[in-house]
Amino acid sequence: MTQLKKRKAYYHLPGLFEFYELYRLFLPLFRKHREYFYDWCEIGSIYGAPWDCLWGGGRVECGDSRPQEVLELMQEYGISARLTFSNSLLKEEHLSDKRCNALCALFNKGKEKQNGIIIHSDLLLDYLKVNYPNLYFVSSTTKVLTEFEELRKEINREEFGYVVPDFRLNKALDKWKTLSEEQKDKVEFLCNECCWFGCRDRKICYEAVSRKNLGKSEAEHHCSAPNAGEGYRFSKAMTNPGFIGLEDIRNVYMPMGFSNFKIEGRGLGSALILEFLLYYMTKPEYQIHVREAIYLDNMLDIF
Repeated sequence: MTQLKKRKAYYHLPGLFEFYELYRLFLPLFRKHREYFYDWCEIGSIYGAPWDCLWGGGRVECGDSRPQEVLELMQEYGISARLTFSNSLLKEEHLSDKRCNALCALFNKGKEKQNGIIIHSDLLLDYLKVNYPNLYFVSSTTKVLTEFEELRKEINREEFGYVVPDFRLNKALDKWKTLSEEQKDKVEFLCNECCWFGCRDRKICYEAVSRKNLGKSEAEHHCSAPNAGEGYRFSKAMTNPGFIGLEDIRNVYMPMGFSNFKIEGRGLGSALILEFLLYYMTKPEYQIHVREAIYLDNMLDIF
């Protein structure tokens, strides 16, 4: 079974609620025209949270799609839905939030595919394990574990089905080779991060997002990285020392025994998410077919 699974790369895609309309078009295409896409890749999950979620973290999202419709779409196509509840500043008083509990209760009932939670807070983890036992848990990259031995301890925690390392460990290949097969199965690499590789404020940045999701009025974190004002550029991400590209996945990480790859993109817009889907999943000769199928549907505001 292990060898069979290693023939596939499982992508974990962004914008569960935010890009619902894009996935509503893309997923039927992915199923009907599987010849357009690499046969060695699958969609492992789609992650995100609706707007104004107290437990949200990593990014402040703007998705307003109805949770029931989102869940039905994921279940129809056999894709795990992950709620991104990676707020790092939660306290006991926040656990009773009605909106977030209602979402967990809904996703806890997933029948066709088990759903999960991307999580930072151990306080929230303990609460969810008791109240929503059908969900699995993913340790969030917002923990910023940049020391490999700290990460190894996180991977060994039984509570987590997956662990997303800090992207600056991506190319530590000699260390990744020391993991067992069971440990490798839990690693989910963040592939396309655009953040400055030398950033020392990453945890502070995530905490600022957590405060915003809690409705606190403190000033936002202002990134001091070189060229931070440019925003996200895929071309820039490709030059990042931690970038994991298509050929890296096929020729380096999969042969080493790794299967799970996370694509960042919440808050970047549908057009850029489509570019990620084309680059990572679509055969070059069929990319125009996928673009046309998406662009020519007037129901989607791709820009």
